[in-house]
Amino acid sequence: MKEKNIKDSVKEKYSQIANSPASKSCCGSCSDADKVYDIMKDDYSSVKGYQSIADLGLGCGLPTAFAKIHRGDTVLDLGSGAGNDCFVARHETGPKGKVIGVDFSDAMIQRARKNANQLHFNNVEFRSGDIEELPILDESIDVIVSNCVLNLVPQKARVMKEMYRVLRPGGHFSISDIVLLGTLPTPLREDAEMYAGCVSGAIEKGTYIDYLKQAGFHNIQVQKEKAIDLPDEVLLQHISPQEVSSFKKGNEGIVSISVYGEKPGEPSSHSKLTSDEIPITSSCC
Repeated sequence: MKEKNIKDSVKEKYSQIANSPASKSCCGSCSDADKVYDIMKDDYSSVKGYQSIADLGLGCGLPTAFAKIHRGDTVLDLGSGAGNDCFVARHETGPKGKVIGVDFSDAMIQRARKNANQLHFNNVEFRSGDIEELPILDESIDVIVSNCVLNLVPQKARVMKEMYRVLRPGGHFSISDIVLLGTLPTPLREDAEMYAGCVSGAIEKGTYIDYLKQAGFHNIQVQKEKAIDLPDEVLLQHISPQEVSSFKKGNEGIVSISVYGEKPGEPSSHSKLTSDEIPITSSCC
């Protein structure tokens, strides 16, 4: 698929979700006439700052749980949707901090702003924009979070460079995303609906980490990793029974990861995180 077609497909799907009051999907949900498989999302219900009106079930992790947001921080959420992670981040940064959400679906921006107004949150701002070209000033952000978004973007390396540009020296990110172990079967990777559902747009885990290193980040660590098991009836919409069996028996797979990384330099207002403050399952560099 050409880059513009990919973006149009993603925008159309998420605008439909934003415009449907009863919509409850998930990043990677695959549906037939009667079923939706919530195969990736994590439960936010016990998270402080959670607002159910903003939860459309679109995530694949809990990046704010790992982001180590300090009081007074300026936080940026990439692909902010209806504001779910922004409102959790607001609880962490407090009334003196600021949270900015960026999304390229105007329908999502409108829904997020409506939610913020309803909740009387005057330090949460939503901006319309493409995260490949962030509408954010250089070195103006303390913490970046994102939840199941970068794998929807054709130019992932460009987004990571933008992340580096807008973070202050010593700033950091915690992003949840879908990545691959091995190679996803071609029909899955190329299907537009699966792309908008976060699966076929995913790249190999090692490549994902390499992009972060190439952007300039250091102390990159995988904070959480969770296997994603696509139901057979979903896989059979895209590949043959023999291919399903081979895929499930092989070393390939789909996983949700939460990744932390830092921009070199000394933080201007907060002490640098120490390694024992960051819950991790594996180190990448």
